[in-house]
Amino acid sequence: MSTTTHPADSHDLIRVHGARENNLKDVSVEIPKRRLTVFTGVSGSGKSSLVFDTIAADSQRLINETYSAFVQGFMPTLARPDVDVLDGLTTAIIVDQERMGANPRSTVGTATDANAMLRILFSRLGTPHIGPPQAYSFNVASISGAGAVTIERGGRETKERRSFSILGGMCPRCEGRGSVNDIDLTQLYDASRSLNENALTIPGYSMDGWYGRIFRGCGFFDPDKPIARYTKRELDALLYKEPTKIQVDGINLTYEGLIPRLQKSYLAKDVEALQPHIRAFVERAVTFSTCPDCDGTRLSKEARSSTIEGKSIADVCAMQISDVAEWVRGLDEPSVAPLLTGLQLLLDSFTDIGLGYLSLDRSSGTLSGGEAQRTKMIRHLGSSLTDVTYVFDEPSIGLHPHDIQRMNQLLLQLRDKGNTVLVVEHKPEMITIADRVVDLGPGAGAAGGTVCFEGTVEELRTSGTLTGKHLDDRASVKDEVRSPTGRLEIRGATANNLRDVDVDVPLGVLVVITGVAGSGKSSLVHGSIPEGDGVVSIDQGAIRGSRRSNPATYTGLLEPIRKAFAKANGVKPALFSANSEGACPACNGAGVIYTDLAMMSGVATVCEVCDGKRFQASVLEYRLGGRDISEVLAMSVTEAEEFFGAGEARTPAAHAVLSRLVDVGLGYISLGQPLPTLSGGERQRLKLATHMGEKGTVYVLDEPTTGLHLADVENLLGLLDRLVDAGKSVIVIEHHQAVMAHADWIIDLGPGAGHDGGLVVFEGTPADLVATRTTLTGEHLAAYVSA
Repeated sequence: MSTTTHPADSHDLIRVHGARENNLKDVSVEIPKRRLTVFTGVSGSGKSSLVFDTIAADSQRLINETYSAFVQGFMPTLARPDVDVLDGLTTAIIVDQERMGANPRSTVGTATDANAMLRILFSRLGTPHIGPPQAYSFNVASISGAGAVTIERGGRETKERRSFSILGGMCPRCEGRGSVNDIDLTQLYDASRSLNENALTIPGYSMDGWYGRIFRGCGFFDPDKPIARYTKRELDALLYKEPTKIQVDGINLTYEGLIPRLQKSYLAKDVEALQPHIRAFVERAVTFSTCPDCDGTRLSKEARSSTIEGKSIADVCAMQISDVAEWVRGLDEPSVAPLLTGLQLLLDSFTDIGLGYLSLDRSSGTLSGGEAQRTKMIRHLGSSLTDVTYVFDEPSIGLHPHDIQRMNQLLLQLRDKGNTVLVVEHKPEMITIADRVVDLGPGAGAAGGTVCFEGTVEELRTSGTLTGKHLDDRASVKDEVRSPTGRLEIRGATANNLRDVDVDVPLGVLVVITGVAGSGKSSLVHGSIPEGDGVVSIDQGAIRGSRRSNPATYTGLLEPIRKAFAKANGVKPALFSANSEGACPACNGAGVIYTDLAMMSGVATVCEVCDGKRFQASVLEYRLGGRDISEVLAMSVTEAEEFFGAGEARTPAAHAVLSRLVDVGLGYISLGQPLPTLSGGERQRLKLATHMGEKGTVYVLDEPTTGLHLADVENLLGLLDRLVDAGKSVIVIEHHQAVMAHADWIIDLGPGAGHDGGLVVFEGTPADLVATRTTLTGEHLAAYVSA
């Protein structure tokens, strides 16, 4: 028998040569297929640029190119990454941390197809039988209609009477949202003024723009008459009129009443996804309450009346998923056996991945980053595909050490089926299961972008790289803890799965709230400690921003810089904004000109007029401290802190913001770097620096270690210590053992997740928790500090 290998078996590597995406500096690396490779390095070192923006992006681009040009026209266009050679790629399936859509109609059930299966099940077995699967869907409205239609056959026109009806499961009162809103009219306008006197108090509704032209020219009311003196008909037209075509100054426009316009523009979106000033208006003007007709289930009376073994589809969706799995297991109906098997596998996947505590009617926008990522994983767990590249972005986010062990098993199962698994990760527990480790660095931003190490975990430990040095770091429990200066009393907390919890949260110290995923930590903190009144809450929500947003605009730093430039040169501040009057007219302040090539990837070329500087040439003649505005935006945070801290350019307001950015370890990023190019850890710290500027006495942080390298966690702990030493109270929801060990007081929730959690199982110092080891957290913390 011949021992020569078949040529097809020689392609065992994914080869990357000369990768230059973002900050990568001609990186070349060979990744073994059908193995688990972990990419490590400090936040901003280039891990995501290599794994997501180079390997995964090109795999997706190549797959898209296998479709016809017609189909490609409907797909997102992907440019080829900046790399010399990419060889041996397989189909990439990306499971990232992006939050799931915050659409109010999207739930865990609709996002994972569990609802689709349940609807079919109820349409076959439900009694009384009410109709097809869509009759159980809260996203399908019931519609019926009749009328004459004209049909042309054989050159002759004939009229026929037709009727149709669609039976949907949507609750007609709340339109499938589960909640109804009541708008406080006094928050929409000042009745004592006329429209021309700016009576409208809705953000963005000024009389100077298009709205003013529409309201003045519609003819439904007098814009000079105070709203208080409107007739019933005029007030109805202002508030409720349906979209109506009007003509103003020869231009065709559409007039629509304030209430339907608000319903479409602001209230159709998730409140959390709105801009801060609009969210403040909505929270002030609108009260949301559970729909009285469907009791928040989103479903019509008919859909709720059909049951299987005494349970309606609404009852099943409200149950904990692990309980739904048991209920489905008890159904014995041969006629729908394949459906029951598929549903059973899907629901069991939730439990396997540690999400059995969720319910199918939970809004997908309320899931944390880690929960969203694991929900996306579910559809891949039972997949029969092999030789696929699975790409994970920090799958340990939001996971207790107890849950990380389970996640490790799932990653190893995917690998053992014959798949290539690439993981970007910081947690030592996940790095240690790797077959191969690729460490990027040595620093972040411009100081990173090179491969510092490739090899096994054992070789990493002795490699001398930053990750290698910190891999076996073990924090020790504090000998002495600070004494509290007061207490925040929480009594009878019942939000979500909390079971009438009473707890005192000490103030003036570092408090860590911990417990397995789904034990009720966020419910306790966010449900019982409302924002405002000196409370600054920093959640895991993603930073939203286009290519025009950068650290200077996001933190509010650009405002004092613009004013300083304007004052020094005696001109308007708006000139120093690339999104306003100072923008280069050729590229509109973008710095690049995009050419859309339909289904081919678009081309971005540097603007020849401003040379990528984004400003008009005349604006760049104005200087502050010898620098123009484009040179200031090209500075790193550390450079800018020095620049605005002394001399002619001294600007205390800008210096204060820059100091906070240095404090959170972002000294290396440039002020004008577009937000989408920042890594997850960098965005998390940018958010932290911005909120630190708010006046508050109590800081609530939700998993601040997300996206942070082991070395950065030390800096974060130093920052938290400085906050507490300055007299602030810091409450942290966290799973990282180093943060737990550093706490002055720990509140541990559990013992399990969902209805098995919701209780305080431990309160005390980290040393007491390690000594007693009565909880899962205690066991893992004791193992971590080697007690």
